[in-house]
Amino acid sequence: MKLKSIVSLFILLLTTAYGYAQGNKAMSILDKTASIVGRRGGASADFTFSNTKVGSVSGSIAIKGNKFNARTPHAIVWFNGKTQWTYLKKTEEVNITTPTQAQQMSMNPYTFIHIYKTGYTMSVDEVGNNYNVHLTAKNTSRTIKEMYITIDKKTYVPSKIKMRQNSQWSTITISNFKEKNQANSLFVFNTKDFPKAEVVDLR
Repeated sequence: MKLKSIVSLFILLLTTAYGYAQGNKAMSILDKTASIVGRRGGASADFTFSNTKVGSVSGSIAIKGNKFNARTPHAIVWFNGKTQWTYLKKTEEVNITTPTQAQQMSMNPYTFIHIYKTGYTMSVDEVGNNYNVHLTAKNTSRTIKEMYITIDKKTYVPSKIKMRQNSQWSTITISNFKEKNQANSLFVFNTKDFPKAEVVDLR
């Protein structure tokens, strides 16, 4: 084997080994984050979602597993793991949908803890007191093509998530994360609480 071929093979092996190590480290960090954020009893936090299309929206969220209840000045969203109810305060209308991962993530910044193991390559950088984990979809047909997740090195609680859907980037900042037990009823729309609401089934 020629020296040039040996050098090229050596570089390829080093690059592959580095990528594998990076992926393992990123996976380990996200596993720790998922165990904290996805605690069995639930949690709560404040968030701000922004992109060039919708501008900026702030609110609060309660989560439990893959369920969430998000509240903003304009809407309330319930998601029980399959079905989503969105109550629009201005029109008193409730839309029932089965959301995509990207739609879930626009209201629940913690959606990533349920999808990072399903078809993404990973790498991680250390920036100050944070880990910056980069995820790229292996399958280009995935709704969420790419994500950057900023995670505190000490607490493993995420503070920022950037996600790309096609060419559109969205940023979610998170604050005031708290471990808090949540009742399952919190994640299902109750018509008795909104007797005047018009329910529209869009599934």
